[in-house]
Order: sequence, then C-alpha cells, then structure tokens
Amino acid sequence: MKVKAQLLDEKSINRALIRVSHEIIEKNKGVENIVLVGIKTRGVPLAKRIAGYIEEFEGTKVEIGTLDITLYRDDLSEKNYEPKVNDSDIPSDLSNKIVVLVDDVLYTGRTVRSALDAIIDIGRPNSIQLAILIDRGHRELPIRADYVGKNVPTSIDEIVQVELKEIDGIDRVIISESE
Repeated sequence: MKVKAQLLDEKSINRALIRVSHEIIEKNKGVENIVLVGIKTRGVPLAKRIAGYIEEFEGTKVEIGTLDITLYRDDLSEKNYEPKVNDSDIPSDLSNKIVVLVDDVLYTGRTVRSALDAIIDIGRPNSIQLAILIDRGHRELPIRADYVGKNVPTSIDEIVQVELKEIDGIDRVIISESE
C-alpha cells in the first residue's frame, strides 16, 4: 500500500476529540446517565480519551465500556478464519442509560450495525448515540454518526487508517491506496 496523505496529526486528533466531547455534553445537557462504549480495537482508547476530556470539562467521571463485536459480524464466512473472541466489558446495567458508541472510522455501517445488535443483547438503554473520529462515506446501511471528528470523502479504493499511541505508538490518520 502507498500512503497518499496524512489526514490528521496528533494535535488535530486531540482537537477533534475535544470538540466531540463538548458536543456530547451539550446534546445530552450534561453527562448524567452516559456510558461511553468503545468498539474494539481503536474505539476503546478513543472512548477513554473522550471520557478524560468530559471529566476535565464537567468534573464528573463517565463510565467506559468495551465492546467486542466479533461474533456479531455478518462477514465472518467471507473472511475464512476462526474468530478470536475477546470479552466485552460493560461497566453497569445499560437500562435507562445513554450509550455513546465510539469507533475510529465509519464506512459501510456494518460494524455499527453489529455493535447495535451486541448492545441490545446486553441491555435496553434509553438511547444509543454514535461518536466517530472519521466518517469516510460509502454507507451500505442507513446509519449516521451523531458526533464526527472529521468527514473525509474517499474513493472505494482508498483505505483510511487510524493509528493511536495506545496501540500503534503514534497518533495520526492516513489515507492509502493499493499500488
């Protein structure tokens, strides 16, 4: 793969997450009953960062959970592999809560659909909202994010890759294409 461009650096990722954190607070008129749930893998550190900003701004900790959607994916047969199942870790009963799903890239919508199925199997929240660092378009399902760090129009041949310090040792978002 050939790197075509860097879309975001560390500072611009932080600015986007600060803005998303403020938008979550504003839309929900505070943070009461909010649970942030990061979709594994890169949604988890993003959820933790957003929770940190919310605590900094509001002086209140929000609960953070992790969600493994492996068994909910509709493309396992196409991938030709045995899924490695990591447990989800949801901190409390989701009933009467506002769940904010957090992920790195919104593309076809299939990951989010799988996450919605998993959340509903775990509990019945009052509402589910979606926070995404990058929305690249090309939806196959009628899903849209409530909070978007950056909208990036892409072609189907391009790959958007989010790299985070917690996993990759660097904060950046790059766009690549096949050679």
